[in-house]
Amino acid sequence: MRIALVHDYLTQKGGAERVFALLCKFFHSADIYTSLYDSVNTIDLTNRLPHTTFLQKLPGTKRNFRLFAPLYYPAFRLLDLREYDLIISSTSSFAKAVKTKPGAMHICFCHNVTRFLWNTRTYLEEYNSFRKYSLLIKPILGLMRQADFIYAQEPDLYIANSSTVACRIEKIYRRKSLVINYPIDTNKFIFSDQKEDFYLISSRMISYKRLDIAIEAFNWLGLPLVIIGDGPERKRLEEKALSNIKFLGYVDDQWRTHLMAKAKAVVITALEDYGLVPIEANASGTPVIGYGAGGILDTQISGKTGILFKHQSPEALQSALLLSEKQKWNYRQIRAHAVNNFSEAVFFAQVQKTLEEFCGKSMVDNLALNRDLITKNVLVEAN
Repeated sequence: MRIALVHDYLTQKGGAERVFALLCKFFHSADIYTSLYDSVNTIDLTNRLPHTTFLQKLPGTKRNFRLFAPLYYPAFRLLDLREYDLIISSTSSFAKAVKTKPGAMHICFCHNVTRFLWNTRTYLEEYNSFRKYSLLIKPILGLMRQADFIYAQEPDLYIANSSTVACRIEKIYRRKSLVINYPIDTNKFIFSDQKEDFYLISSRMISYKRLDIAIEAFNWLGLPLVIIGDGPERKRLEEKALSNIKFLGYVDDQWRTHLMAKAKAVVITALEDYGLVPIEANASGTPVIGYGAGGILDTQISGKTGILFKHQSPEALQSALLLSEKQKWNYRQIRAHAVNNFSEAVFFAQVQKTLEEFCGKSMVDNLALNRDLITKNVLVEAN
């Protein structure tokens, strides 16, 4: 039984690419396909060279890959996957469009619906180039939406990373999906029950992350806040912040891990589709204070692993912070929650179980899978 792994494009190191790297590790003998490949700026595939589309040969595609959006559907449709019995696509947009041979199975790990098509106002209209050429671009987006819906019917099974994304898939593509929450490498995070007197934000500084809410709330309360990350909003946020708020910019993984473990809590103000930062905080034994909507509802238990506030406002965050100051946290229980539910071993076990239910156990037994990644899950006890 031959397996093909397909991803939108391998030109960056985002969350979707990290999940695809896990799939490549699990399906260690599968062939890899993508529209574009940039070995310098994406995940490490060791000695596996992916098959690419005609877009790979066009000038400027790697650097400006988003500008070629209308060409991705035909590029994926032209891929020859007739030799494969199982196709696993990893996509936020285009890879679900691949054609399969009759009788082949197509499982789609859908990180989201194609957001720039179905939520254009949020994701494109802030760009000057879009506003300038909107009369030309909007009809093209309309045709692409039609194509996106048609090709969304190709997969035989959808796997969503969160309940929020599953709802979007059903609403927009009219397809049911199975939810398997994506994991983190829990071994990369250190546990500490000795917290220091500061709160932490780890985030890109872009508008939808709503860090302005945190700035205003911490200005009011005067509590110490450390912000790591960078982005176009940084200067504006720094101008609003008082002296109790420190901006560290980019920090390396070792220092970020230390800050995660020592913070009193990690603050999340964005509406995320899923979000790995809350799980990373919990893996460090650190509670989360987060806006209680979207993917965070899949990963947090309010009152046990963190505090969720209902309104995306400074006032609601301020109330949650004051509540957190009085809370007595069980840091080991918080760590156990992350390890027992969101480790890579748990993820791989869920993927194998899904394959057995979808393809049949006898067929899965014959697949070349890296079963060493599925170890007996050692539960972490919460004292």
